[in-house]
Amino acid sequence: MTFSISARCSETGTMGIAISSSSPAVAARCAHARAGVGVVASQNITDPSLGPKGLDLMQNELGAEDALAKLLGDYATAPWRQIVLLDRTGKSAVFSGSETLGINAVTQGRDCAAAGNLLANDTVPAAMVAAFEFAQGDLGDRLLAAMKAGQESGGEAGPVHSAGLYLVRDVSWPIADLRVDWTEGDPIAELASIWQLYKPQLQDYVTRAIDPTAAPSYGVPGDQ
Repeated sequence: MTFSISARCSETGTMGIAISSSSPAVAARCAHARAGVGVVASQNITDPSLGPKGLDLMQNELGAEDALAKLLGDYATAPWRQIVLLDRTGKSAVFSGSETLGINAVTQGRDCAAAGNLLANDTVPAAMVAAFEFAQGDLGDRLLAAMKAGQESGGEAGPVHSAGLYLVRDVSWPIADLRVDWTEGDPIAELASIWQLYKPQLQDYVTRAIDPTAAPSYGVPGDQ
């Protein structure tokens, strides 16, 4: 019921995840990232607690593979989970339990990894990784290009209704946390439109948080 791509920009250090699902508000449960640490996608029959647990392990200097092994070491319900960990170096570790739903697959690439379940076919994650590696520009642009490629390769077996984009960089909060929590339309296209609106303002919001005296105009009525 979900497909996602977790990735890192080797030039800027930005890390993040893009995700879509037939379920509502998928990003609220499945997308996790921490600046300077890594990314965790916790999907299929979701346990959101795996996100912060995986990030804590990577923050304690474990690489993705070791962190995943420790995360699942005494975890009784692992067969029902699909998990991707991406560490600060861009290395990934992936897991799809025996109870993962429907057609499911994972693909690891350069600075990225994609995973999905209840897919239309098992080529979807590979198409996402290929699109990410080919794309240029901001990490958000590349993640959304990968999501579009996954959708065009078949995506989920049924229609998707929610999507999210979550990015972290060099501050303690997400520099982007954009969501389409439910739509009868195309959540990936709607998310891409929100990103195009937000992207030119992203750095302004970081500046406002760090140094309000340097903040640019809000551009709203009453702002001087």
